[in-house]
Amino acid sequence: MAVLAAAAGGALSAPASAEGGEPAPAGQVDFPTHCVPPQEAGLPPADGPTTAVLTVDDPAPRVGDTVTVTYRVAASPAVNPLTTDLPADVLTPTAVIVLGGAQRGEVTVVGAKSNDPVPAGAVLPAVTMTGTFTVTAPGETTFAPGAYTLHTSHLLDLDTTCTPAAAGAPPPVAGRLTARALPAANLRAVALGGASGRPGAAVKVTGSGFTPGATVTVTGRAGAAPTADRVTATADRLGAVLADLPVTDRTTTAVVAYEGPAWTAERGSGPGAYTVLADPPPAQEQRAGTQKVTATVEPGALTMTQAGESVTLGAIAYGDGAAAPGRIGTVTVKDARGGPAGWSLIGKVTAFTGPGGVKIPGAELSWTPVCASAAGSRSTCVAGSAGVVGEGGAVLASTPDASAGGGTFTVDALVTLRLPPYTPPGAYTAVLTLTLS
Repeated sequence: MAVLAAAAGGALSAPASAEGGEPAPAGQVDFPTHCVPPQEAGLPPADGPTTAVLTVDDPAPRVGDTVTVTYRVAASPAVNPLTTDLPADVLTPTAVIVLGGAQRGEVTVVGAKSNDPVPAGAVLPAVTMTGTFTVTAPGETTFAPGAYTLHTSHLLDLDTTCTPAAAGAPPPVAGRLTARALPAANLRAVALGGASGRPGAAVKVTGSGFTPGATVTVTGRAGAAPTADRVTATADRLGAVLADLPVTDRTTTAVVAYEGPAWTAERGSGPGAYTVLADPPPAQEQRAGTQKVTATVEPGALTMTQAGESVTLGAIAYGDGAAAPGRIGTVTVKDARGGPAGWSLIGKVTAFTGPGGVKIPGAELSWTPVCASAAGSRSTCVAGSAGVVGEGGAVLASTPDASAGGGTFTVDALVTLRLPPYTPPGAYTAVLTLTLS
């Protein structure tokens, strides 16, 4: 659980009804409350309704997003615990918000020390508290107000604690949000045994990342359209595919592989560039006394190098819930294939393992990618979206398909690992895997 003292905006659904038939503010609920004053005050418990308003800054987040929730106690039966007036700015509220549905648990919220003066015996004023939590499950999550504590720090430190008092009934739901699951990363890729050949020559194709046992179609492609060159193969238990593809269609400029009836971005690989070389002209077509000079630029490969093989995140103090910052080793991608195919660089991270087997999910690691194209590059490098890396994977950088691409590209990313309060001290280690295809 994490806390944040800042106001939030978006309203939760399912508003309650206000008095007089007027619609209540979005996220407002009334519920019976039992408030216990501090023992030092010598006051009896106070029972009565609490009016609460719960709001959220994002009612439709993605799994891995951080959501800010606000809990406002608009009216409470709790009273000033002192026999004297309570001065301004001595009241500090804390509370919990109860999560249900797809994601269960509690979110701790706190408020600033801010209040107007309160006369002796008068009810305590409205308070506002905020906090944050990380979305971990797709689907609908409900919010309900939980117990709250009103702490006063004048003359004595005194706590008045108010809990929902409906016998056998949970607190009323004040709102809902619906979380979207992260799209699964497509790790299908092909590598070619050669980048060019004469018409009819077979090219060795190695595929990876396919569904074990699936029938995989390997085909030539001219731009975005398939050509007549086509074979099928079966992925082994590791999702690997081996095939020899005879390339007879002179329009073929790339080779792809896919599962299902046709290539799609979700179930197909990126293209591997391939060039069909022209046959030399027949001898009788050459003129006597002349020589035809031909220069061939052979396409190269798609490669990457990285600066270092370890990432050290900044340390945080024990007890603090904070984000440990760091930066990945710079990755340099060189695309010398000379074809129309773009490329993508995808990263995924395992769970972090610490002392005693304590684990922190990979979804707690986020990054902000940056990407630059070197001078003279034909393609434009596009940085991936800032957000969660996770065990499912996320795009670090890519270039789009183009009529003629290639170049040298530098890719970096700032990373942060969110650690909950009182994470056991020690080193936490995970593996970040980058796949280029």
